Amino acid sequence: MGGAGSGEGQGQILQRFPEKDWEDNPFPQGIELFCQPSGWQLCPERNPPTFFVAVLTDINSERHYCACLTFWEPAEPTQEAVCSEDAAGREEEAAEGGSGRLSPGTSGPPGQLFAPKTLVLVSRLDHVEVFRNSLGLIYTIHVEGLSVGLETVVGNLLTCTIPLAGGSQRTISLGAGDRQVIQTPLTDSLPISRCSVALLFRQLGITNVLSLFCAALTEHKVLFLSRSYQRLSDACRGLLALLFPLRYSFTYVPILPAQLLEVLSTPTPFIIGVNAAFQAETQELLDVIVADLDGGTVTVPECVHIPPLPEPLQSQTHSVLSMVLDPELELADLAFPPPTISSSSLKMQDKELRAVFLRLFAQLLQGYRWCLHMVRIHPEPVIRFHKAAFLGQRGLVEDDFLMKVLEGMAFAGFVSERGVPYRPTDLFDELVAHEVARMRADESHPQRVLRHVKELAEQLYKNENPYPAVAMHKVQRPGEASHLRRAPRPFPRLDEGMVQWIVDQATAKMQGAPPAVKAERRTTVPSGPPMTAILERSSGLHGNSARRLEVVRNCISYVFEGKMLEAKKLLPAVLRALKGRAARRCLAQELHLHVQQNRAVLDHQQFDFVVRMMNCCLQDCTSLDEHGIAAALLPLVTAFCRKLSPGVTQFAYSCVQEHVVWSTPQFWEAMFYGDVQTHIRALYLEPAEDRDPSQGWEEPAEEERSALDVASEQRRLWPMLSREKQQELVQKEESTVFSQAIHYANRMSYLLLPLDSSKSRLLRERAGLGDLESASNSLVTSSMAGSVAESYDTESGFEDAETCDVAGAVVRFINRFVDKVCTESGVTSDHLKGLHVMVPDIVQMHIETLEAVHRESKRLPPIQKPKLLRPHLLPGEECVLDGLRVYLLPDGREEGSGGSGGGPAVLPAEGAVFLTTYRVIFTGMPTDPLVGEQVVVRSFPVAALTKEKRITVSTPVEQIPQDGLHLRSCTFQLLKMAFDEEVGSENAELFRKQLHKLRYPLDIRTTFAFTQGSAHTPGRPPRTTKDKGPSLRTLSRNLVKNAKKTMGRPHVTRKKYNPPSYEHRGQAPEDQEDEISVSEELEPGTLTPTSALKPSDRMTMSSLVERACCRDYQRLGLGTLSSSLSRAKSEPFRISPVNRMYAICRSYPGLLIVPQSVQDNALQRVSRCYRQNRFPVVCWRSGRSKAVLLRSGGLHGKGVVGLFKAQNTPSPGQSQADSSSLEQEKYLQAVVSSMPRYADTSGRNTLSGFSSAHMGGHGKWGSVRASGRSGGLGGDVGSRLAGRDMRGPPQANGAPPDSGFLRPQRAALYIIGDKAQFKGVRPDPLQQWALVPIEMFEARQVKTSFKKLLKACVPGCQDFESSPTFLRSLEDSEWLTQIHKLLHVSVMVVELLDAGSSVLVSLEDGWDVTTQVVSLVQLLSDPFYRTLEGFRLLVEKEWLSFGHRFSHRGAHTLAGQSSGFTPVFLQFLDCVHQVHLQFPMEFEFSPFYLKFLGYHHVSRRFRTFLLDSDYERIELGLLYEEKGERKGPQTCRSVWEYVDRLSKRTPVFYNYMYAPEDTEVLRPYSNVSNLKVWDFYTEETLAQGPPYDWELAQVSPEPPEEERPDGGAPQSRRRVVWPCYDSRPRAQPDAISRLLEELQRLETELGRPPERWKDNWDRVKAAQRLEGQPDGRGTPSSLLVSSVPHHRRSLGVYLQEGPVGSTLSLSLDSDQSSGSTTSGSRQAARRSTSTLYSQFQTAESENRSYEGTLYKKGAFMKPWKARWFVLDKTKHQLRYYDHRVDTECKGVIDLAEVEAVVSGTPTMGAPKTVDEKAFFDVKTTRRVYNFCAQDVPSAQQWVDQIQSCLSDA
Repeated sequence: MGGAGSGEGQGQILQRFPEKDWEDNPFPQGIELFCQPSGWQLCPERNPPTFFVAVLTDINSERHYCACLTFWEPAEPTQEAVCSEDAAGREEEAAEGGSGRLSPGTSGPPGQLFAPKTLVLVSRLDHVEVFRNSLGLIYTIHVEGLSVGLETVVGNLLTCTIPLAGGSQRTISLGAGDRQVIQTPLTDSLPISRCSVALLFRQLGITNVLSLFCAALTEHKVLFLSRSYQRLSDACRGLLALLFPLRYSFTYVPILPAQLLEVLSTPTPFIIGVNAAFQAETQELLDVIVADLDGGTVTVPECVHIPPLPEPLQSQTHSVLSMVLDPELELADLAFPPPTISSSSLKMQDKELRAVFLRLFAQLLQGYRWCLHMVRIHPEPVIRFHKAAFLGQRGLVEDDFLMKVLEGMAFAGFVSERGVPYRPTDLFDELVAHEVARMRADESHPQRVLRHVKELAEQLYKNENPYPAVAMHKVQRPGEASHLRRAPRPFPRLDEGMVQWIVDQATAKMQGAPPAVKAERRTTVPSGPPMTAILERSSGLHGNSARRLEVVRNCISYVFEGKMLEAKKLLPAVLRALKGRAARRCLAQELHLHVQQNRAVLDHQQFDFVVRMMNCCLQDCTSLDEHGIAAALLPLVTAFCRKLSPGVTQFAYSCVQEHVVWSTPQFWEAMFYGDVQTHIRALYLEPAEDRDPSQGWEEPAEEERSALDVASEQRRLWPMLSREKQQELVQKEESTVFSQAIHYANRMSYLLLPLDSSKSRLLRERAGLGDLESASNSLVTSSMAGSVAESYDTESGFEDAETCDVAGAVVRFINRFVDKVCTESGVTSDHLKGLHVMVPDIVQMHIETLEAVHRESKRLPPIQKPKLLRPHLLPGEECVLDGLRVYLLPDGREEGSGGSGGGPAVLPAEGAVFLTTYRVIFTGMPTDPLVGEQVVVRSFPVAALTKEKRITVSTPVEQIPQDGLHLRSCTFQLLKMAFDEEVGSENAELFRKQLHKLRYPLDIRTTFAFTQGSAHTPGRPPRTTKDKGPSLRTLSRNLVKNAKKTMGRPHVTRKKYNPPSYEHRGQAPEDQEDEISVSEELEPGTLTPTSALKPSDRMTMSSLVERACCRDYQRLGLGTLSSSLSRAKSEPFRISPVNRMYAICRSYPGLLIVPQSVQDNALQRVSRCYRQNRFPVVCWRSGRSKAVLLRSGGLHGKGVVGLFKAQNTPSPGQSQADSSSLEQEKYLQAVVSSMPRYADTSGRNTLSGFSSAHMGGHGKWGSVRASGRSGGLGGDVGSRLAGRDMRGPPQANGAPPDSGFLRPQRAALYIIGDKAQFKGVRPDPLQQWALVPIEMFEARQVKTSFKKLLKACVPGCQDFESSPTFLRSLEDSEWLTQIHKLLHVSVMVVELLDAGSSVLVSLEDGWDVTTQVVSLVQLLSDPFYRTLEGFRLLVEKEWLSFGHRFSHRGAHTLAGQSSGFTPVFLQFLDCVHQVHLQFPMEFEFSPFYLKFLGYHHVSRRFRTFLLDSDYERIELGLLYEEKGERKGPQTCRSVWEYVDRLSKRTPVFYNYMYAPEDTEVLRPYSNVSNLKVWDFYTEETLAQGPPYDWELAQVSPEPPEEERPDGGAPQSRRRVVWPCYDSRPRAQPDAISRLLEELQRLETELGRPPERWKDNWDRVKAAQRLEGQPDGRGTPSSLLVSSVPHHRRSLGVYLQEGPVGSTLSLSLDSDQSSGSTTSGSRQAARRSTSTLYSQFQTAESENRSYEGTLYKKGAFMKPWKARWFVLDKTKHQLRYYDHRVDTECKGVIDLAEVEAVVSGTPTMGAPKTVDEKAFFDVKTTRRVYNFCAQDVPSAQQWVDQIQSCLSDA
């Protein structure tokens, strides 16, 4: 070997003794490789001799120990081969290898090189010291030249007698004056470690050794590296010693020669040692754990996972090991450490460490004998281990480590070797059987543990050194440095004849002597106590208390006693209890008691109960069935049955097949072996009972003997039995196994064949059978995998599935099982063949019986399911599809499943889904029985549906996969439903189709807003005659009709033109809408205002004037409709009717505000410059700075460019475009000039003391604009807005900027537009307007953002781990960023307006973002819009009249389906909500009002938010309903009407904290950090569904009442409020609402007609206001929170709805509520308090103290009227009604405010016939009331009564 100059050679055997192999021990091949593992090499100087022991393993896995002693001799150029070899007493052989032929190219003179020569002793015995001494002796004789023949020594070595095992000892001598003692260990099975374990720990440390230990046990590859061969073999020996009692059965090579390094890439596990010189070669091994003994490291590759020991064993072992290795650690911290610590010798420490691991195994495997199955006893024991039961009972099912160990080869060997019931026992058997209790008790006492370890170590030490006192070896050794002396001669060649003669002589001597056989002491192996869990844990949450088991027992007894109602009540509790192990065992035991003679016939209900309980038990079983539940139920499923019809019986097994455990081969094997064991045990127990029946009392003792005891007894007796008897026993056992195999083939066919054999789907999905075609499960042990592979069918599982051959799959599964168990348990091959023939017949027969059962079971009446709860419907709402039974599954919101919100898991719920013309509704009850009789309602309007997809989910109770639907709505509801199996797929499909039809109707008129209430309303023609298309196409035909309807005038000229329909517009991709404006298609010439429509102008005007806009314009002083020039000139703006026929701009309202100076005909031309013809019109004017806010669509590209080119270069022949841009310029000029010039630079902008340099204007618009490029800005302000030349610091935390940053030289008009519009435009610097380009988001981005927001708030899936967190998804949606942009821009515009500049908002088409910004600006600037009425006006004006496309953005019809839902209006409401949060006292409406609008703008319940513009609404006849239409009870068509009606009844829309400051302009923070997620998106009330349909929210569906608790005890009024389930505001209203409710309740109790809440509230506020007034220093009480300083209010005081509201309301009742101190104010305070509280005093017998008719004079200029007056002493007030029976009170005079009652005089219009003295006046603090009675006495009576009331007070 090796190259010329390498000095490598090949070893060669020079001599071997004996020359022939021993009969029983062949000579190992390749031994020369192991003598020099690093290769045979010459070396330049003499090395000292070396010694090590290599281990070879032969083909029978016998280990051979090769002791090698190597010395060096001068190499001669041609060296003849010298060698010797020997062996002893048939036990040993030895060889001497020399350096054979060296490679020819050896360099250097021969005198300088030395060649190795090796003496080798090969033995199967492991006596390292004896080997060392014997070889040392031979070498010594040679070197020292002693006068002893080497042949004699070798001969003696080969023939000396060695003691056998069992602790015997013997002294031997090799005839050279030497003496050696050979001792054998006491027990052969315990390994001998000498010091190797202690050394291993010293080299690697505790953690490393533990991980190597786990790696070796879990079959990983372990490689040791060291420079010393002896260390390598010691380390391997030590690791093996630690594994005891398991034996390592894979490749084990402590010293691997260099030539064999490729062995390392073998796929099997190994423990190998390699010289550290070859470390480089080991680098590329990816899956090998490398332990470097010299460096003390263990390297685990990334791809390898070593499972750790199960806790607490890992930590316990670690701490005990450290106590053994480092006893000083415990004392290291002591102040006075003991002087010396006795540390054990290395040998002793070695045994202590082994003892720790021995204890560890005893704890791990404690009770293993209880899981052994004796399958056969004779002729040889066959034993199987029930792994699942062991893991289950130890509570370690999930433990990776133990699982792998039990599946490993080592453990299989352990079972076959140690499972045997009758054999010699050793230390481990004792430990695991008897010491477990002690180990448990010691756990917490380290000292006791240490004592136990030391005791065990003593025993291990004694085992290795049974005779410590003997005088030890006497062997000659060579002198010091003898190897350096020149040897007298090379090692001589020995005389083979002489050696052989010595051997023969010894053999002859031995012949006569009897063979030395050591008698084994065999005993029955003790089993020890039954096992316990490694950690005493209760099973999860359900510690199975006796109470639970009691429930299970009771329920079962009720079932069998026929008390079905009782059982039904208990069933939910039972199903819950069955989550626990003990309850499941208890169920199986209880059911066993009800089986007589293997059969129990039940009626249908009982059968159903039993099957449900069994299924519940089995559904938590894993495929391993580690708790033996399936095993206990297996006999029962074939016992319980019901009669379906004469001759047809259905057994329980046909209903419990849906569990993975039945298709797991390991489960069946364990069951089979368990049953075989029972029968074999019975086989040997019977004779004992037959023999002596009289002694009955002995029987139980007999019974208690376990199968292992029986087997042990039988094995003891076996040798004494006669041959025939032995044969007979073997045969009996074999036939027992065979009969069980037939029985199991039957059982398996029962559980594997589905009831409907055509339904192969179920089989495929069960883990086992689908994968069985691909070789069993992954848990198969290696041996098993082999047997499965042999019988492995070549067909793949998939082909099988297609042919739907259930029978075939089952037959194959059973055959495979039968093959495996029969070969393992020794069934004869004839029997096995017979079985294979039988199996298909068994399966076929069973299929035939099942067909009848299936047929009959179809005819059974269906089981009663819970009654469906009918949902409450709105008036006019009709059911389209009646309830389909479904399960509502959790959707990922934590609340429904009882997450962080607390409360129980309300979902999943079982109920039904209803589809009505208006909503999709789910009503049902939670499946979780603990939740009780709660009703779950979840619904949303059909119109709000945004996504629908089919899913397959498993139902919560039976866990069967079912079809389901996933419906998501833009009202943030999600229905994730699984259809019940009774709902066919066709019904589910029908549901989807109907839903789709309702969601996207062809015509808007078929929606709920139109159809509810009546079949045909006069407002529109019958649907049949109407053209289906809802587009504007029908204009030419229907204009006349509609004009008649809306204006009631016949004269209409008809003009034929077809404008493009909105449908085309909707289908144009949204991105292109910017470039191609649809309105361009119209021929401009045809659209002059006169030619479009000409009805009587006056009528049109009058109806248009009624519109909200006009009311608002007049309020703002933006002009009137008068056409007289004199008046109009003074007004800068006028209302122009130019668009009254919607001819100029289809999407604008009929009346528009334009500058006074612009003529109507010019508007036509201006409009062409703008998208959709939406030219700039005024929508609001600031009352203070007189600046105006304008809105328009974006400019067409040519318009802008034309605008700025035309002004500089007026070309002679102007095109039409130029002329219109000139018009446009004039128009803007007119706007500018219509504003009052403001020379005064005072005003708001200089209020703040900052100069503009201090102001952080930096990046004001910059944050909205993407880049700082301010190309198109005119003037200073625009550039400053663009953040160009402001060098001040940025404003802190997004605070509203101070208006001081606007300098006097600002522009008069700012045009805010899309950045893209203004590209390349250079305005003239003298121009009075400035362009502000900003980048806003498009509708497309709003849509995608909203989709993500929906997903974040209602995730729809339940895997919390994989999905991102709520906050992360919220951020990803960018919704809040968009809100921030809107608020930011709006605040800027507010600033500009406030500073006196006008602003034109001209973004996109002018109907989305523009509308949002313009509305927000008005809301922030004008307190009027923050009232209920004002907000309504704002929405009507800016959103409805100015044509926000509600139908298009909400995808209301089929035409809009493709464009999808874009919540522009919802985004606006969210912005309002953000402002509301920051300024809670500035809004008259409550946050609920915003949610209400957010819900109903998509719900299509009202007509308000339908269609895209006023024009379309007029066309449908929606805008002006005829006066006569109001007759009869009317459903609310308009959302505003509904709000008004509701506000009269309840304060739900009213904000009690409303206390506005009149001049307040709001400047909210807009940073994302200041924004809150709107709870409209996240909250949910499962008790009633969404609370926005008020009629429905009042009545919740009642659960079916079975019984009420006895009426004995009064019902407590306390109830649990669950945050996820109940509506908190409703369950716990704020204090004011509660007081108002209480008032109403008391009034009704007293038999009064209740007053309106608003009157009460206003009165209380008025009284509060009065308190402060007698003393001048009182605070104005309209500011209820007067303490809040002014500036803090404007920055936004964060007052939330909840508790603050309540403290606020209570301050109304307290005496000290106002800061004044004078007695007068106290008096007032007390009075008002008494008014409040007198209402809550107990009612007198009659609370109408006095009543009668009086005439009352109305307020100023109103007539006298007769009214029915009631004096109420209880409430201290005088009320009046229209007539006696009227219930609605018309007014109240609070007696607390009455100052005097005096006689009055008749005034104008008083009743004529009445005496003057019948008049009297009542003076209150507010006004004087004039009364007149019918006559004088009654007047006197009234005055007395009122006086007495006052005096009482």
